[in-house]
Amino acid sequence: MRELQVYLELLQKEGLAVKSRLYGREKEPVRKLSYKSKEAEPGTLFICKGAAFRREYLEEAAAGGAVCYVSERDYGIGRVPYILVTDVRAAMAVLAKEFYRIPDGALRCVGITGTKGKTTTACYIKGIFDEYRRRAGQPEIACLTSVGMYDGKAWEKAELTTPEAPELYRHFRNAWRGRSGYLVMEVSSQALKYQRVRGVRFDTGIFLNISEDHISPEEHENFEDYFASKLGMFRQTDTAVVNLDSPESERVLEAASAARRVLTFGTSPQADICGHDIWLKDGKICFSVSCDRFEQDFELAMHGVFNVENALAAIAAAYLEGIPPEDMREGLRRVTVSGRMEEFSGRGGKVRAIVDYAHNALSFRKIFDAVRMEYPGYDLISVFGCPGGKALNRRKELGLIAGRNCRKIYLSTDDPGPERTGDIMKKVGYYVQKTGCPYECIPDREEAIRKALEEAEDYTVVLVLGKGNETTQRIGRFRQLCRADSEIVRECLKQSANAV
Repeated sequence: MRELQVYLELLQKEGLAVKSRLYGREKEPVRKLSYKSKEAEPGTLFICKGAAFRREYLEEAAAGGAVCYVSERDYGIGRVPYILVTDVRAAMAVLAKEFYRIPDGALRCVGITGTKGKTTTACYIKGIFDEYRRRAGQPEIACLTSVGMYDGKAWEKAELTTPEAPELYRHFRNAWRGRSGYLVMEVSSQALKYQRVRGVRFDTGIFLNISEDHISPEEHENFEDYFASKLGMFRQTDTAVVNLDSPESERVLEAASAARRVLTFGTSPQADICGHDIWLKDGKICFSVSCDRFEQDFELAMHGVFNVENALAAIAAAYLEGIPPEDMREGLRRVTVSGRMEEFSGRGGKVRAIVDYAHNALSFRKIFDAVRMEYPGYDLISVFGCPGGKALNRRKELGLIAGRNCRKIYLSTDDPGPERTGDIMKKVGYYVQKTGCPYECIPDREEAIRKALEEAEDYTVVLVLGKGNETTQRIGRFRQLCRADSEIVRECLKQSANAV
């Protein structure tokens, strides 16, 4: 347990501290690190972070026993010690790394960034590495994704794609203590831009793909800001793993030169890990991989031909760790991911439903292409919405892409936040209408899914998109509980079967 003075000196060393008053409490031990006022207790070093931070939060933390606060401004709270910094988010990462410190090299870290496929790739890597470690009698690896987080100690629900620094470094320490050996994690553009991963060294950094997304006053001002944020991961990466099939691969490779080594993957013959000869066998996606160490056929448990890209990235990560191709093959053959290309069948297979997290232009294009390939002769219906207050470009892009591919669309709620669902649906519907595709606006998402399944004719695939396995809706400033899309779909198809 370190004393308060140690944390002040660390921030000074990093060039972040600009002013401080500790009121003689320099030797007081810091027992907890938090930015949540309700969690403050005696010995807490409290961090005042966020654009919506209010003085009342600090007062609550001080009343709870916070020993000191770190902030970009002096709130003048009596004789409560404070450390003022130039960048509170950078300071939070520095403090978290010190508070949850683990020995250098004790945990190998794999980071994954990209517009689409981060979660599935992380789960593929975990599946492969766990298969390899199981045979060696070793514990499973830690994995931090948007569908759930396992850190070698316990599973937790994810609040963010990449946790804030205090949670992130807590997971690192748990993974080290749990002898996980490895931690694989999604790295979002927001995490890179706002320094949640400051101080993290990625032994392997994977760049999957890029397309315009998360453009709004809340996120990134433009595509360049979004792209540059993601490329920043390579500055803290040992081996960069790059997808040669990505349209921006040349720029990605240029940025990847900041890493000590570069390994490429893709369907291009120039790729170090080269995927080729993709085919369907008994409804399963199969493909071959060639590299300097092996030639091997693989089979995926999940639908979506685009998942070959994610599997190749996982194979590249395993290749770097010297994992045998047999373990790669067995690991990939077993992995499914909740809310990712999750398939359900009704009416004797004449109606199929797929629940997927697809929520941006790149993922929409890929899922529609994949479904047409894997379900020839089936019509397509989709249920989706767009978020409020962010990623504003999706309204046009998703409306046009879905409209060009579907027989009918049911627009509904998907995290409206500060906006009214009706206004968002109206804007998306404007672009759907331009394609000539009929659509219906049903704010109640459960009702929209039920109606889509009820009205689906034989030989139709109903795509329920955008939420995946999520069980909350962001409405106003709060998150409200809701049923997972897969639960609703399963129930509807069961009721339909019983009715027959």
